[in-house]
Amino acid sequence: MEQRTFENVMWKEGKYYVAQCLNIDVSSFGESREEALVNLDEAINLFLEDDKHEDIQNVENPEIVHLSVKYA
Repeated sequence: MEQRTFENVMWKEGKYYVAQCLNIDVSSFGESREEALVNLDEAINLFLEDDKHEDIQNVENPEIVHLSVKYA
């Protein structure tokens, strides 16, 4: 069994916490931070069962960067 560490972000959206993996296109949510992370862990494991692992990207030292955009 292979073990790998993934970089994730989490934020609150309404009454739910959203957790998103930055290495692969997988996210999940829960009513608490802990529940969101448990659900994300399950979603990542399901993704890895079905995928050939070609889409996994290395993400090193992610940071939050704010960007203001003007739009019409």
